[in-house]
Amino acid sequence: MAEINMNIQDGQAFFAHETSVNFTPAQMILDFKSVSPRVDPRNKNNPTFVLVHNVVMLDPWHAKQVHKILGEAIKRYEDEYAKISKPKALATAEKKNKQRVAESATAKSEVPHYLG
Repeated sequence: MAEINMNIQDGQAFFAHETSVNFTPAQMILDFKSVSPRVDPRNKNNPTFVLVHNVVMLDPWHAKQVHKILGEAIKRYEDEYAKISKPKALATAEKKNKQRVAESATAKSEVPHYLG
C-alpha cells in the first residue's frame, strides 16, 4: 500500500453578518457575508464599508447533511444553555425599519392620483 502525503491549509476565521442561499439543479450555494465599517481619511463625509463574501458550494445531498448536523448542534446548544432567540437590539432595529417603510408607503399614497 502506497503512502499519501497531505498538506493542510487552514482557512481564516470569518464572522458572517448575513447569509444567503441559492441553488441550481446541481448545487446549493451558501454565501456568507461580512460587513465592516472602515475609516477612510480621504472621504470624511461618507461612511465606508467593506463587504467580504465567502461562498460554499455543495451538492444537494451534502447540503441536506449540513442542515441535519446544524439542527442537531442547535438542539444540543439549547439543551445545554438556553433557547436561542433574536437579540433585543436586532428586534428593535427591525421594528424601526418596518415603521420607516410603512411611513414611506403612506407618504407615497398621499400623492393625488388623477389624470388631466
